[in-house]
Amino acid sequence: MPSFPSAPVRDAGTAAQWRAFLRAWISDPLRTAAMSPSGAQLATMMMAQLPEGVRHAAYPVIELGAGTGVFTEALLAAGVAPERLLVVELNRGLHGILRRRFPHVQIECADACRLLELTARRGIAPGSVGAIVSGLGLLSMPRAVVARVIESSVQLLRADGRLIQFTYGPLSPVPRALGARLGLASRRCGMAWRNMPPATVYSYGLTAPGAARRAG
Repeated sequence: MPSFPSAPVRDAGTAAQWRAFLRAWISDPLRTAAMSPSGAQLATMMMAQLPEGVRHAAYPVIELGAGTGVFTEALLAAGVAPERLLVVELNRGLHGILRRRFPHVQIECADACRLLELTARRGIAPGSVGAIVSGLGLLSMPRAVVARVIESSVQLLRADGRLIQFTYGPLSPVPRALGARLGLASRRCGMAWRNMPPATVYSYGLTAPGAARRAG
């Protein structure tokens, strides 16, 4: 969940997280997508897109590409119970930070392409997830990989669930043809100008859940 810090680093823990994110970017810039964790304004905008009732309901919530845990922390602060939250982070160094910061959260060190396998192992059924919050750099990923991640997400979402994604690009990070095939409606929710670089938040919901399930 990338961007330059929105405020000066104030403590050793934050500095260590920033350095870990920078190391992850240096080792694999395409997967990490930028050089440092997302800012507070972007996290607030992402949380504002959570479906009504999902914060304190029993629905599972999934986070993809958690980085150092900016959105993880915001999800917990928004009322999502740790036992309902599944976090997926591919980078081992960042995964270690997440495990230390959030010991009561289910955290997988894995590729988001394996989402259906991961959720099955955790007992999360298709059609049961209230929200998927994504910090993945979709624009830097191969289209086949993006399609697999989005298709898996669609299979997991409830009919009223939401996929919440941000992007640094000018257009929706989910290709229009893919969204149409899966029955996804896209909504541009606004721009976090104080993030650096500024980021746009999108929310995706199912318009034809039955067709979307079959597409997966």
